[in-house]
Formats: sequence, structure tokens, C-alpha cells
Amino acid sequence: MKILVEKSEPLKGEISAGGSKNAALPIMAASILCADKCSIYNIPNLTDTDNMKNIMQSLGCVIKGNEFDSSNLCGFEAPYEEVKKLRGSFLLASPLLARVGRAQIPLPGGCPIGTRPIDLHLKGLRAMGAKINATHGVVDISCKRLKGARIYLDFPSVGATENLIMAAVTAKGTTVIENAAQEPEVEDLCDFLNKQGAHILGAGSGTINIEGIKKLKGVSHHIIPDRIEAGTYLAAFAITRGSGRVKNVRSEHQKPLMAKFTEMGVRLYEDGEDLLIDATGTEKSVNIKTMPYPGFPTDMQAQFSSVLSVANGTGVVVETVFENRFLHISELLRMGADIRIDGRTSVIEGVKRLTGAKVEAFDLRGAAALALAGLVAEGETEISGAEHIMRGYEDFCGKLRGAGAKITAQKD
Repeated sequence: MKILVEKSEPLKGEISAGGSKNAALPIMAASILCADKCSIYNIPNLTDTDNMKNIMQSLGCVIKGNEFDSSNLCGFEAPYEEVKKLRGSFLLASPLLARVGRAQIPLPGGCPIGTRPIDLHLKGLRAMGAKINATHGVVDISCKRLKGARIYLDFPSVGATENLIMAAVTAKGTTVIENAAQEPEVEDLCDFLNKQGAHILGAGSGTINIEGIKKLKGVSHHIIPDRIEAGTYLAAFAITRGSGRVKNVRSEHQKPLMAKFTEMGVRLYEDGEDLLIDATGTEKSVNIKTMPYPGFPTDMQAQFSSVLSVANGTGVVVETVFENRFLHISELLRMGADIRIDGRTSVIEGVKRLTGAKVEAFDLRGAAALALAGLVAEGETEISGAEHIMRGYEDFCGKLRGAGAKITAQKD
């Protein structure tokens, strides 16, 4: 798949963000913990969520629209062909372990942005009594019933925090997770589980306490808005010096991004569940440093780098979360950006104009960043590898076109 982008006028109008992919995946996995039916709403229509559904169905789950029924769960071996497409597939480990006493999952795939090891997941599960055998690219985990434990995470990994929460809700006794991830997606998972009857305290803080219970019940749940999708559309308005409204936003989840846009001279106004943006003035460059939430999100680093590439002055971007998340920089250079890289730091000197070129996307957020750059580049930008976009943005091109962008997707 490729995306064609032409230089566009400043964007105007409304763009609506959908449900959060990074909240939907663990909540879909968590539905396995309960033998009752669960209704999950606002799941975005993405290749990642489709892959998760395919894996779950291969294990015996029945999925009809928003309804998830794992009452006839019959498997514990996740299929390699589906797992290799989805990093989030390892989130099924704890629900399978809790329901059937065993999980066998190939090492997962996803974007090539860093190692993202699962060692923190396994360390926590081992502390809770799981037996783990990892050979030939497959992790085999077994335990009749997990036991509560005190677990300290060396890094506040979102995936490890979510997996260990799901392991703890039906474990025997109390589990305490220290240095836990504080992302809104973790809070949404805990909200879903607490509705089911789980006893979780401290979600959204660095210490989470879970008192295990024997059985969860079926519930209905609405996935939170996608803060990264909303942030990407804010960046689209900003890079084109446009003005408009991004709908379906929880502004409390956008504080780090809003602070940097405000520092650049972009005006933002909260209006209920919408954010109004006015980027028609001069934008000065700023420095950013990615950090675990509530710091600046690593998932917005690439898109923000595109905005900085045409801002006034010099900006410094420090990436602390993933070691290989500057893959988009080489392609921005092909478009005329002035960027120097030193390890995990990039120095971005704003230029007066970019030029359209043939570029390649290597990961999800890098693909979005190149599309944003194409909106202000002279001529046409052709982005190959744009199928990455479909992993994290529902109708990306259509939503941008609704605000005046000249952008289309084509199959190769």
C-alpha cells in the first residue's frame, strides 16, 4: 500500500478521533478472563484489532460485532502466523493462564522500533508461581492457579503492567505492582476489570494493589478515545498552520502534548470532549524528551519531529523509550529537512520548505509523520509501506481529506 500526498492548504474543519487501539487490545484480551459474554464498544477498525480477534477466535472465542464470548475457550496455543503481526498478542498470556492454566505464545512481532523484550512480563509471572519454558521462539507458561506477589518493575512497561494486572485479578491473595505504568490505557483496563468485579486500587499511579477473586462477571464497556490519533490530527493542523476542531478527545490525556504546542505558539481551547486548535500564527521550535506517561509520549515523537522540521528555530528531540525510533528521519531528510542524529538525540533545524519525494515508512508512527510532512511539501510525496497506517489509524486519509488535505491511499 502507498499513500500519495500533495501540498495542501491550511487544514480547516473537524476531525474525530476513534477508540484507543492501545486500550482496546488489552481489554479484548481481558474478556477471556470471564466465561460470561462481554460487550466492548468503540473498538477501532484496524489491522491490529482484527489480528487480535483472529487469534482469540482460533482459541475458541466467539466474536459477533461488539460481543465477546469466551465461554467455550478451548485452546492455549496462539497461532504463529497471526502472532508475528502483532506485538500486543502477548497480552493473551495471563488471561489464558488464568482460564486454562497454560499459555503457549510465539515471540510477538510489531513495529521495528526497538527490542521491547517480554522479560518483565515473565519475571512477574514467575514471581506469581508460573512455570516458564522459552525455547525455539515460543514461550510456554503454565500454572494451576497463580498466587499474589509483590512485583517491582525495572521499567514502567505498559504491556508488563497490563499482563500482570490481568494475572493478578483471579490469583490467590494480594498482588502489589510497583513502578507500574500510569498510562490512561492501563486505567481503562482496570476500569473494565473492576466493572467485572475485580478489586484493583491505584490504577493511574505507580503502585497498583490487586486482591484476587475467583470469578469475574460479564459487563459492557466503552473504550476511551485514542490520545495518539487525536494528537496526530492536532499535529496535522499545526504543521499546515490551520485551525479547526479535533473531536472525541480527553484533554487530561493530552496535557504533555498541549504544553508543547502552547510553547510553540499554537493556541488550544478545550470545549467539552473536543479540542479547538488555532495554528495560524508563527510557530517557534521547542525541545522535547519522550518519557513514560505523564511525560511526552514516544508515540508522538515522529509526528512532532515533522512539525519541528518546518518550525522557526532549532529543536532538540531526545528519545528515551525506544532505541530505534528515528527510522523516519532518513526519509524526512530526503524531503529536505535539516536534521542531525546523535544516538538517541536528533537536532532539528526548521527549514522554510520541504519538497515532495518518494519515501518509505518503516513503522506506524513514522508513516503518519511522513504523511504530515507531505501536507506542506512542494509537489507530491509518495509513501510506500503505508500499510503501517492501517495498524493504528482508522480511515486516516479520509479523515484528513475531510479537513482539506490532499491525500489518498492506493494499493500497490
